[in-house]
Amino acid sequence: MPDVEDILAAVRRACLALPEVVERPSHGTPSWFVRGRKTFVSFADRVHGDPHTAIWAAAPPGVTAELVAAEPRRFFVPPYVGHRGWLGLRLDLDGADALDEVELAGIARDAFRTIAPKTLARLLDA
Repeated sequence: MPDVEDILAAVRRACLALPEVVERPSHGTPSWFVRGRKTFVSFADRVHGDPHTAIWAAAPPGVTAELVAAEPRRFFVPPYVGHRGWLGLRLDLDGADALDEVELAGIARDAFRTIAPKTLARLLDA
């Protein structure tokens, strides 16, 4: 099982690579905000009875249901924010389901695009 600090470092790399992103605690856990205002990813290390280390990320419409149905071991509907379309991704799995930093970066980018103003999100295409 991957180390929690290594997982957190990978999430930080993925999120802080995006424009105008700020990290700060929210509800006792590291979270990443667009322009310091709107959360797009939160780190969830064994919270609310879940035995996993994961992220909760904003997701484009329909993506959460699709991914949870396709891969329920890796993806889940997170509490509190899942009803708004957010996606949970377990990051502490081994084997074929192990942390993939390229996939993690893609999910962070999609979450950023979902929350960021369109002018800021377009910077990702430049």
